[in-house]
Amino acid sequence: MVILRDGMCPGLDEELLRELRAADIKTVEDLVSSDTEELAQKCSVSYKALFAIRRVLLAQHTAFPVSGADLYEELLSSTAILSTGNPSLDKLLDSGLYTGEITELSGGPGSGKSQVCFGVAVHISYHLKHSVMYIDTMGGISAGRLLQMLRAESSNTEEQMQALQRIHIVHVFDIFSLLECLHGLRCGGLQQASVGGGSVKAVIVDSVSAIISPILGGKQNEGMSLMIQVAGVLKTIAKDFNVAALVTNHVTGGGSGEVQAGLGLSWSYIPRTRVLLERVERPGSLHCSLRTATLIKSSRQPCHVKEEFDLQWWSRSEEGSSGKRKLGASDSC
Repeated sequence: MVILRDGMCPGLDEELLRELRAADIKTVEDLVSSDTEELAQKCSVSYKALFAIRRVLLAQHTAFPVSGADLYEELLSSTAILSTGNPSLDKLLDSGLYTGEITELSGGPGSGKSQVCFGVAVHISYHLKHSVMYIDTMGGISAGRLLQMLRAESSNTEEQMQALQRIHIVHVFDIFSLLECLHGLRCGGLQQASVGGGSVKAVIVDSVSAIISPILGGKQNEGMSLMIQVAGVLKTIAKDFNVAALVTNHVTGGGSGEVQAGLGLSWSYIPRTRVLLERVERPGSLHCSLRTATLIKSSRQPCHVKEEFDLQWWSRSEEGSSGKRKLGASDSC
């Protein structure tokens, strides 16, 4: 409920507020739901003046309906799909990462979550010519690994350096630093990162669970509150700035022995799409780069669909891969 206060709109001064409070009208809801003519008599104020105040407050605080057609047109014009650079993952994700949404990669240690994030960052930076904000919470990102991937894409040193400059890395190691970083991006950091390069189209947090898990549990509710704050800011950044948010999460063992994404039930509602990464065990192979990706949550694709892919894919050269298209572009089946 919004409390009535002096200066909220023309005509709503301190004297009128005192009269309204005396009539037990304290909030915007109280004012707009009361009988205007009767209230004007109680407060000894002009009916026209009170009606005008009511009209302004309704315009300021009422949600007006929008047609489905208008929402669909806005979706077509604002949403883009960013290829991950890997055909198998793109197929699983219905063509790639969607701007305006949060996509989650979950998996155990060594499942390839960070390697996929590296590959996505390199692909968006080099092929799509867009900037990427990479928030590293575990100190695991390696400039050498990024450069190795870029060398597989191009032998031109200048192109490699330009692509590296479009990947902006921030190191944070606690929840408060993460919140400060995200608020900074929301309040101008994304525009600054776009200066001198392509616009920022992806924000990667690797790993979100590394700094949220330690503050959850116990008798304190503060950890849950901070987690929801992180989720809220990430969603706002993705929606308001039309970027794709990609986060990584750990896994836990379920009651019946199955593996499930971490951070509990409350977090499970945050990502629009969730993918579980697992190692492919091959007899006699100690260092297999093959992984399976299982879609465990999606609003567009059937869940529990699996795709197998190779982590070394991003170290191969891809000819003519633009990797980005607008939502609504026709697909051949």
